[in-house]
Amino acid sequence: MLDTAGQALYVGKARSLKKRVAAYAQPARLPERLRRMVTETASLEVVSTHTEAEALLLEANLIKRLKPRFNIVLRDDKSYPWVMLTRDHDFPQVGKFRAAHGHPGDRRCADFFGPFASAWAVNQTVQALQRAFLLRACSDSVFANRTRPCLLFQIKRCSAPCVGRVHRAEYAALVSQARAYLSGHSGDVQKSLAAEMEQAAAALEFERAATLRDRIRGLTHVQGHDVINPSGIREADVIALYQAAGQACVQVFFIRASANYGNRAHFLSHARDEPPETVIAAFLAQFYDDKPPPPLLLLSHLPDEAALVAEALSIKAQSLKGGRKVELLSPQRGEKRAVLDHALLNAREALERRLAENAAQTQLLDAVARHFNLPARPERVEIYDNSHVMGTNPYGVMVVAGPEGFRKSAYRKFAIKGPISPGDDFAMLREVFTRRFGRALAEEAERGTRDDATWPDLVLIDGGAGQLSTAQAVLAELGIDDVPLVAIAKGPDRNAGNEVFFLPGETEPKKLPPRDPALYFLQRLRDEAHRFAIGSHRSGRAKAMVTSALDSVPGIGPSRKKALLHHFGSARGVAQAGLADLEACPGINRATARRIYAHFHPDTLQPDVTVASGAADG
Repeated sequence: MLDTAGQALYVGKARSLKKRVAAYAQPARLPERLRRMVTETASLEVVSTHTEAEALLLEANLIKRLKPRFNIVLRDDKSYPWVMLTRDHDFPQVGKFRAAHGHPGDRRCADFFGPFASAWAVNQTVQALQRAFLLRACSDSVFANRTRPCLLFQIKRCSAPCVGRVHRAEYAALVSQARAYLSGHSGDVQKSLAAEMEQAAAALEFERAATLRDRIRGLTHVQGHDVINPSGIREADVIALYQAAGQACVQVFFIRASANYGNRAHFLSHARDEPPETVIAAFLAQFYDDKPPPPLLLLSHLPDEAALVAEALSIKAQSLKGGRKVELLSPQRGEKRAVLDHALLNAREALERRLAENAAQTQLLDAVARHFNLPARPERVEIYDNSHVMGTNPYGVMVVAGPEGFRKSAYRKFAIKGPISPGDDFAMLREVFTRRFGRALAEEAERGTRDDATWPDLVLIDGGAGQLSTAQAVLAELGIDDVPLVAIAKGPDRNAGNEVFFLPGETEPKKLPPRDPALYFLQRLRDEAHRFAIGSHRSGRAKAMVTSALDSVPGIGPSRKKALLHHFGSARGVAQAGLADLEACPGINRATARRIYAHFHPDTLQPDVTVASGAADG
């Protein structure tokens, strides 16, 4: 369903399109949310699929890509880390790998185990593997250049293959044991190590026996079984949904090799009026859109059309990890039920924490509205700041906050294009405001209506009266007169707590009472914008530091740039070289040499000047 501007309002599948559309044609029977959706719908687009499972997968793809306003949307763009065990080296490396999107299985030179819910969980697992199997974690370049063992060998976390302290066959056996452990055969590995330890002791090889004992202890340390690490569940995701106060939280626990790989809470949008079966179905389709589902899903609620969802997830598993069926189960007793109840408890506590935080945030926003005489509580606050060092690599940033906290997906950074005088903060702010609100007006004109969700109810500017007047002038030029502006500046001693606030139309700055919660809240907003601005500037500065003056020379690619740097030693040497020296550089012909010389000496030689044969080069 599309609005007048062609933006997606809703994506849904239907076995009978006629019945589905007919249901929307009776608005009196629809809830308020769907009535609004039907009112805004201007056109429909229909895609036919071969099977209903394909339709379900396509629906999930479109919802994640288009994020329609009236769908239940999983707002989770974070990638998940995996444990990586390489296969393209005589002495494989164990380490952490974070896939950009979904499962990293297309990378053929390594085995991947996961996903893990957090970097902390995967780091703990890598450390356990180092203690139990003495595998190297260093990069191939470090490995190739070692001349003596590193500290990890001294603390018995590596077998030092880099300097030949372990033979290739022995190391291969360690890798095989680690792979078996990660695949769920930890018991077999422990029995094998215990047998080796007894043999070593019987042969009076006490040092080797002690080493094997330490490895067994390291393995036992991460092998306990309880509700967190259930012995009866080898590979599954535990998914529990809890709904309260019109919000929904889904808690996901990753169980791999009978061990808990961590958990993560997800909060869904537009799930207020939906039954749990519908919410869990929407979550499953979107969550596994870019990652392989395990063979078993333990669910607090079975989704609508559970058989269809299982079929679609099986198709996804076959496409990503080699083919297997996915089972959906909602256990009522036993160990599986205990694990599910634990996940449900975590979902409830996570949602209660979020509701409490939102309530406190709402009270603070109400206080801000009172202090600054706003007509209503601001739902979207935008904070602006600039960062540069003596005018170099200038950046402006926009940070967004609301009742739910900081909205990091809405943050924006603006690389200042200029031209402006170095260090001119007012000109930087003018450019940022012009680009941000000019684009908003252009999108509004294209859409035909204002999107209130992306329009600020309050704008905070890090600065004083000068920054405030600059922002006012830009908004006046654009014809915008309904955006409240406030500039926040540190007091005369520039100490936190002495902030003053400049408001339009008021000659004297406003001060909030000391220890006022609203004051601390505004400080946090300002400090977050400052942090983001400094980070953006540093990132831009680091990027500029690795560029070369040769990058701006037309016709100079990586190979010619490498040849020039090898011949002259630096970009400065290239810039100072004469035309004859440039022509003598390997790989640089006469025309290219003249182009390079003209770039660094524009007043002495033009690249299109033709010199007669035999004439001296000047």
